[in-house]
Parts: sequence; C-alpha cells; structure tokens
Amino acid sequence: MGTTGTTGIAGTAEAARAVNSGTGGGIASGTALGAGAVGATRTAAGTAAAAEWTPPLSTRGRWIVDADGDRFKLRSGNWHGASGTWNGSGSTDDDANHHAGENSGRIPLGLDRAPMAEIIAGFQEIGINSIRLPFSNEMIHDGRPVTDDSVAANPSLRGMTPLQVYDVAVRELTAAGLAVILNNHTNTTRWCCGVDGNERWNASQSTETWENDWLFMARRYKDNQRVVGADLYNEVRRNVWDDPNWGLGDNHDWFTVSQRVGDRILTEADPDLLIVVEGINWTGIPVDGFAHERPTLEPARHLSHTLVDSGKLVYSAHFYDYTGPNHSGATGTGETSDPRYRDFSPGELIDVLNRQAFFVTAEQDRHFTAPVWISEFGVGGRDETGAKQRAWFENFVDQLIRTDADFAYWPLVGWHEDRRGNGWALLHWDAAGHRMGVYDGDDWRAAAWTRLMAAPARTGHVEPVTEWSMLSPDHGDVVQSRRMRALPDWNPGARKAVCPDGQRIVGLAHTGNRALCSDVSAGALWDAARGHEVVVDERHVRPSQDWASGYTKLQCADGQFLIGYSVRGSAVSAALCATARAGELGTSGRTVWFDRGDNRGEAPKGGDFAHGHYKGQCADDEYAAGIAYTGRFGSSRTPDALYCRKLS
Repeated sequence: MGTTGTTGIAGTAEAARAVNSGTGGGIASGTALGAGAVGATRTAAGTAAAAEWTPPLSTRGRWIVDADGDRFKLRSGNWHGASGTWNGSGSTDDDANHHAGENSGRIPLGLDRAPMAEIIAGFQEIGINSIRLPFSNEMIHDGRPVTDDSVAANPSLRGMTPLQVYDVAVRELTAAGLAVILNNHTNTTRWCCGVDGNERWNASQSTETWENDWLFMARRYKDNQRVVGADLYNEVRRNVWDDPNWGLGDNHDWFTVSQRVGDRILTEADPDLLIVVEGINWTGIPVDGFAHERPTLEPARHLSHTLVDSGKLVYSAHFYDYTGPNHSGATGTGETSDPRYRDFSPGELIDVLNRQAFFVTAEQDRHFTAPVWISEFGVGGRDETGAKQRAWFENFVDQLIRTDADFAYWPLVGWHEDRRGNGWALLHWDAAGHRMGVYDGDDWRAAAWTRLMAAPARTGHVEPVTEWSMLSPDHGDVVQSRRMRALPDWNPGARKAVCPDGQRIVGLAHTGNRALCSDVSAGALWDAARGHEVVVDERHVRPSQDWASGYTKLQCADGQFLIGYSVRGSAVSAALCATARAGELGTSGRTVWFDRGDNRGEAPKGGDFAHGHYKGQCADDEYAAGIAYTGRFGSSRTPDALYCRKLS
C-alpha cells in the first residue's frame, strides 16, 4: 500500500491510491447483504472460509499445503489499519489527515462502525479463507490505550492498547477458521508508502529492533496454529538517497536480511510459520532519463532464498493498474513517461507479469521455485469509470485464474457515507453501522470477484517434490543445516556454506562461491548418528583413484557425501562430508570439469545457480564426493572439478 502519488519519489504499489480512490460512487441504497445475496455469494465463491484444513502450512514446490499435504490456496484479503492511516501531516485526531479520510485509530479499520464478529462474517461471506493483517513496529511498542471512539462498535476493546486489539483480531479471525498472515507493513504508524520513513525495514529504526520485533510477534502467536505466516516487510523501496538491493551485503541488502530474520523466526520463535518475502518494489530515481524500475521478484531468478527449513518459503509481489515495471505509480512529481500496467495489451501484460513474478511458480525444479502470493492487488469500485482501469482488473483476474495463483485483495474494509467513500474496499460500513458490499448489485467488480473465487483450482493431495536450493556465501556464512548450526564452528575464519538437512551438494561454481543442493533421486541420506567430517587435505584419495591428477583434491571418505564447503576469499578452504546410511552410496565415480565452461549434463535441473560463472553438476543419480582445485601460479584456488559418484 502507498501514498497519494501526487508528490515524492513514490515507487510504491499504492502510490496514486488517494487520487484514484479518494471518492467513491453510489447508486440506490441498500445497507447490507440480504440472505439471498449472501447465499448466492457463497455459492458463486465456491469456497467456505472455515473449510476443513489442518495447520500448520508448508510448501511443496509451487504449492502451499496443509499438514495433511492437501493444497491450501490463499484466497486472502488485507484487513488494514493497525499499521496506520495517518498521512503524515496535521493532527492525528482529524479524520481529514488520514488516508481517504478513514481514521483507523491505530487498529484494524472499521471497529468504530461494526462489531468485529460482523466484519469477520463479511469476510467469510465473500469467500475469503485467510487474512493478511498489517502491523507497524510502532504499534507493537505503543502503550497508549485506543480511544473510545475508535472502538465505538466494540466496547469490550475499550482501554486496550493497539497491540491488545490486534491480539483480539487474531484470536477472533482464527476462531472463525480463517488463516492469519502477520504482515510487518511499516516502521511507524503512518500510511505507507512513498518517502515516509517506512521505505525499508531499517528506515526509522535499527535492523536489530526490526528482527527482535519479529521474534516477539512470532512467539506471541506461536500457540495459535492458524497464525500461519510471517510476511516480513511491505514494499521495500528507495528513500531519497539510497536504493535497496538484493545481495550486496550492505545495510540496504533486502535479500540477506530477509533470509537471516526468516531463519531466526524458524529457529528461535516458531518453526511452523511460512516465511513470506516480497520482492523489491522500487529502485532508482523516477525521472525520465534516469535508471528506475520495479524489480519485484526478478532478482530471485539468479539469487534465491534457502531457508534453514525447506518448505517454508513463499515469495510475494504487488500489482496495481497505475504502477508499471518502470512506473512508480506517481502523478506529478515522480511521474515518468513509462507505461503503467493498465497501458499494456492482455498479451503484453501476461508477458511482463510472468517476467516479474509468476515465473517463480511457472518454472519447476529450479532453485527459486516456490509459491507466489500476490499479496496486494485491487481497483476502485463503484466510482471507477476508467476503461483502462476496469480492463486491467479483468485482465489481472484472468492471470490469477490462469495461473491458479494465491492472492490477497487490497483492502477488505472501508468507510462509506450514503454509498460514497473510498471505493477500493470490498466491504464498507457507514457511521450508523450500515454495510455496503461488493454484492449489493451496483459494484462492477462483483462479476470478476465471483469469477475469481469460483475458478477451478488445484485441490487435494500434493505429492512431495524434489527440493533444489542455492548456497550463496557471498558475504558470510550460509549454514542452512540445523544439525551443523547446533555444533561449534567447523572452520573458524572461513565463510561456510551447508545444505539444509536432507539435501546434498550436486553442483558447484568455478568462481563466485555458489553451489546447488538437492535431495533428488535419494532423499535424505545423512545418518546423523554417524556424524560428519571436515576434510582439508587428500587423506581419502587413493593413489589408484586419482580423479584429478595434478590438482589438490578434498575428497570425502567412502560412505560419505558432500553437504558443505568453506571458502577464504574465493579460494576453497575445506569440504564438509556427512556419513550416509549404510549401503546408500556407491563408489564408482567420474570427474566433472568446469574450469573452462559449464558441465552440467543434458537438461540439468535446478536452474542457473551461479549466473555468469562456469558451473559443474552431478547427474540426478549421483552424489558429489569431492572438490578439486589447483594452487599453481596465477590460480585463485577456486573449484575446477567435482568428483561425482553413483548413488547405490
């Protein structure tokens, strides 16, 4: 979500929302959905929010599944407000100084106008099964009680802090059978987005504070199994002076910090949560002639996350009609001549959406393959008469249906007076508590919403899939094995990389320090009771089996396989070998050279795990048992060959 789009750098998924949704339309009255309309809605939606599902959630390839292995499609909406609605100027008490005039009072919107139970029932009626629930870091620490006016329709919430009201919302949503994804939307309790102090996770606070707040929130709801996800941060983007980046290792590196806090949540707070990582929303200066773009998830193609627990990563992206792959969404300052998404033909739109985000689910058996949750999309309702805006929404819904994508509409709740107000929401309440909904008969979005909710989708059991993971010790350790994390440092002073438990190294780069892990063909091989070995010399190389003559070889012993390695600079430092269960590994092998070009076999799986570098990869029915390099003059002691042996 974003700012007004009329000033500032923008680069947001809602940069122009106040312009596009500042006034809503309205025709004939009607204050609530009637029983017939509700029944029709439920039938059309083709889903019940409280349908049977067994938490916790995890992933299998591109699918999210429940604890029984059945597909759980996130048909979500955003219930915003707790992250703030104040526009940043004037008194926070004046509704006029809040986005679209809607003052949330630092809590989920609408609690001044309707009982929480009624709001949640409205979510269920339109087919929602999950809620993205934004919060701010300021909200967590805000000890001021909410005002009586902000909870006028929910008097039991009087005297509570914003966090305590958030607690109640989580409790009641999950009690109704809905899944909840916690979303760290902003640092401050201010309407996002633009140059507002919320551009990065550490824009208005330290990274340490941000990480500690996440551990606090994950632990707070650990015992509620229907709290299923941690959406780490919303719309990471440029501030006045600096861009965020994906992998540079500095204080603005979203890739590295999101992987670190995701691992910390799983290992220190709640191992059951999905970890949701949104792509980068904006980089560059939005002025014609200067480089600028919305990278979204494109960087993940060449550098993807590998969490300490496989099956917990979900990527996310946001799309609105008024933004574009190179358009911030702004009007006035920050507006460029680049096309917006609504300017593309249906075919062009599909191409750009696939390039920016949907490739993550479309391309299987890649290191980046994961579910993609479109955690924000939306459009103006009754008062939106623009042909391009309406066509975009229909075309985008087509894309969601075509790809069977997980999604979250923005927003679910809004205000109206005499059927006028911020028309973006699907459900609106007026000051008297009368509801106006998407199915009242005068909202043009109703047909598209029904089509989306009723569309055929994969259901039922999803078989486990082969895992493919990238190791990238570019700037520090990437030890993704829980077993090795629990042990002392096995090569002090070196940067270490270890596959997640259950996977083995199958590929290595000549330069760039990256590797590919997988459980392909064999599943988990490691016999934990038989331990591991750090190999720094040729102790296991038999003279009769010199597989890389003239090269230094770090070889695992018979019965061991490669799960990790360490580097100093660009030079190989050690090999980490795990002991397999008896009889799992063969001893016949071959040398795979990759010092002068790629050597990955025909149609290798896993994807380009070291873009721009030579790579070697064992076959699916092999395991890596050694690394060879040379220390001769002019060499950087980078890997030159893998020793690939047959699985049993």
